Amino acid sequence: MDRLKAMQTFVRIVEANSFSKAAETLNLPRASLTATMQNLEAYLGTRLLHRTTRRISLTPDGAEYFDTCLRILGEIDEAENAFRSQAASGPSGKLRLDLPGTLGRNLVLPQLGRFMALYPGIELVLSLGDRLVDLTSQGVDCALRVGDLLNSSLVGRQIGAMQFASCAAPSYLQRHGTPSSLDDLERHVTVVHLSGRTGRALDLDFVVDGRVVPVKMKGPIAVDDADAYVSCGLQGLGLIQAARYQVAAHLASGALVEVLPQWRPAAMPVSLLYPQGRSSAPKVRAFIAWVSEVFAQHAEFQDAAGVDRR
Repeated sequence: MDRLKAMQTFVRIVEANSFSKAAETLNLPRASLTATMQNLEAYLGTRLLHRTTRRISLTPDGAEYFDTCLRILGEIDEAENAFRSQAASGPSGKLRLDLPGTLGRNLVLPQLGRFMALYPGIELVLSLGDRLVDLTSQGVDCALRVGDLLNSSLVGRQIGAMQFASCAAPSYLQRHGTPSSLDDLERHVTVVHLSGRTGRALDLDFVVDGRVVPVKMKGPIAVDDADAYVSCGLQGLGLIQAARYQVAAHLASGALVEVLPQWRPAAMPVSLLYPQGRSSAPKVRAFIAWVSEVFAQHAEFQDAAGVDRR
């Protein structure tokens, strides 16, 4: 039995939480994974997984062995990378990424040519969308996320903070006036932005004296796409709170006017998320370093002072 291959197979099954999904990502028949696990458990003399028709779970011995496998496989990757000639070959292999649709299209994709020129041995597989995906079951190596991260077994690393601006088209302000206080918003309408994750309407929010003040508003149209949201704002359909990188050019040209700048919206963290042990892979480390630099070059993603969200 190839014990290293058995470890890799075991880790992939646990990460995918499924023999079938692990088999798909490894491009192996399911029967091969079943045989590998049977041989591994027989070799170790203990059961590593509880199996039912619907799910699998780790036994206590399996949980301990899983942590050990992650450490060993990570150390092997580091040892190999230390002696491999990066100048000759560089990071290589298939790299699966999951990016938020609008942020990926507007900030990351336009610069991917530079990444591919730096790392020609990496083959990118991109998924763009605003709905959360299960990184482990889908075999995703690294994901970009905006907002507070949910508690999980995944590793998160913040690389920036997305700044927002409250704004409206001149045509809207001509019809409704320019608000000068939060109380004035009672007489205004907004383009309702629906969460891509939950489908629920997002409140406008403003930082007042270091605390976030949410304001519920209604409007004649609701959208769940950030580009469509800005488009509706440009047409004068209501106030919007959009990512500053999206509207910077429109604010500079006068197509949009910032309102209530003394109470800016709270910034949202931008983070990279990846499964335990995955960041040790050279291809993942290369992308983490590169995309972190991309965000560091944009003032609209620099960290802002902390605020109280209670």
